[in-house]
Amino acid sequence: MPFPSAARRWRGRAIAFLAALVVAGAGVPARAGSVYDHIEATHQLVVGMEGTYPPFNFQDSSGKLVGFEVDFANALAAELKVKPVFQLSNWSGLLGALQSGRVDVVINQVADTPEREKIFDFSEPYSYSGIQIVVKKGNPDNITGPETLAGKTVAAGLGTNYGQWLVKNVPTAIPRTYDDNVTPYQDLAAGRIDAVLNDRLVVADIVKRTGNVFEIVGKPFDPQGSSIALPKDAELQAALNHAIDALRANGTLKTISEKWFGIDVTARP
Repeated sequence: MPFPSAARRWRGRAIAFLAALVVAGAGVPARAGSVYDHIEATHQLVVGMEGTYPPFNFQDSSGKLVGFEVDFANALAAELKVKPVFQLSNWSGLLGALQSGRVDVVINQVADTPEREKIFDFSEPYSYSGIQIVVKKGNPDNITGPETLAGKTVAAGLGTNYGQWLVKNVPTAIPRTYDDNVTPYQDLAAGRIDAVLNDRLVVADIVKRTGNVFEIVGKPFDPQGSSIALPKDAELQAALNHAIDALRANGTLKTISEKWFGIDVTARP
């Protein structure tokens, strides 16, 4: 469901121009009506992501933004017939950027939760995963699964569903929150924390890249999908879902997944 007619694009640009006159000097981005209209008028999709979350989105040795979600966002924009523009932020600022209109969507392993649905809309999931526990090599605290996290100091990203799961399900654990995806593993290696909760696919990549420093314990749990977060906008939500369905049907999602993970993490369970 691409952003279609030239007449509709012209209408969006005209409205955007009038809106800009009204809010000039207000210090906030001018939006013409719906976010869908704004994207159509600018012919751009502004995508918020961390850029420090391999293998989903990160910068390679040359500084180029790469990863599963970067390839997915590029394919999504091509399906919508718009240009992707990436804006990077720490996880703790991503949904705030979406709410304030600095980005059009967030593509960063965002889980669709009842709390977030009060503020945002979500696409259908484009990948499926679960929470994984990672510990220091040798497992000095004998952590074997979520039931053994009681009394342990456990790290999770600030505002993530991993940290929320911990507080809700293991109230005697000692949570530590971080707004980046590097420091918790430095603290884990130094013995300042006992475990980290993260996406199973991120953990697998970290363990592989760091050699003998960390190990995975137990099986993934609390399975869920990752969706595109967007402002409340039914028209944009429908367009994104249509594009995801098309990318799934033509095999693009599977190809991108196998490139980064060696398996298809995009298939509906």
